[in-house]
Amino acid sequence: MQHKKAIGVFDSGYGGLTVLKEMVKLLPQYNFIYLGDNSRAPYGNRSFDTVYRYTLQCANWFFEQNCSLVILACNTASAKALRSIQQNDLPKIGGNKRILGVIRPTTKLIGNYSTSKHLGILATNGTVTSNSYPIEIEKFFPYVKVFQQSCPLWVPLVENAEMNNTGSDFFIKKYIDQLLAQSSLIDVILLACTHYPLLYDKIRKYTPENIQIVSQGEIIAKSLADYLQRHPEIENNCDKNGERLFFTTDSSADFDKHAQLFYGEAVKSSSICLQS
Repeated sequence: MQHKKAIGVFDSGYGGLTVLKEMVKLLPQYNFIYLGDNSRAPYGNRSFDTVYRYTLQCANWFFEQNCSLVILACNTASAKALRSIQQNDLPKIGGNKRILGVIRPTTKLIGNYSTSKHLGILATNGTVTSNSYPIEIEKFFPYVKVFQQSCPLWVPLVENAEMNNTGSDFFIKKYIDQLLAQSSLIDVILLACTHYPLLYDKIRKYTPENIQIVSQGEIIAKSLADYLQRHPEIENNCDKNGERLFFTTDSSADFDKHAQLFYGEAVKSSSICLQS
């Protein structure tokens, strides 16, 4: 498959599989390669420079696999690395390569979901610190007020399969309460981390019924379909055999064990080693 032209999907760990699942559902004919940088996850609390370096390294790996289009299905990488790579590195790499993130497609639509124009964001510390969502949302919806809350323990809860334990309720409720304390008018909460859909039931449990909770997967899948339609020069470089390959920078056995929870079906991955 390395000789076939797949769409690359990248995440620091497993969360991007929730996005890939929606892409495959909407665009089943396309070939996809997924890479999780599990050996260096999570990215959320790492510096901008570190996330940039790791993300660029993984992007270059995708290009070596003959991918012309790479989707950063990771909010932290999209917030901390995407712009630098697009502006500084892609021109040097050349070859009609493209890298897209998850933040801009989401922010182009999310303001339409809110009636009160008070929007809540639940995300990793890295995404919140970058301020990417408020900046981008203001471009499309300048009248929307954005309130952010970092949830540093949610990704570890998911990746350690602790999300359904009663002990997780305290931390899920804690961050929701902190977000809602910022504004009583919040009527939409965006789950701005691809891990968070796996916490949806408990997030719903501690969120007032009148507040809509939005995940990103379906939004990103529709955005990709639109992008391919608008950019035939990229779409023509994407083979359509309906094939999937999964890679991880950590143990493939461990990846396969956890990936099914995110992807919704069993996967068989291969382990790769990236030079730091």
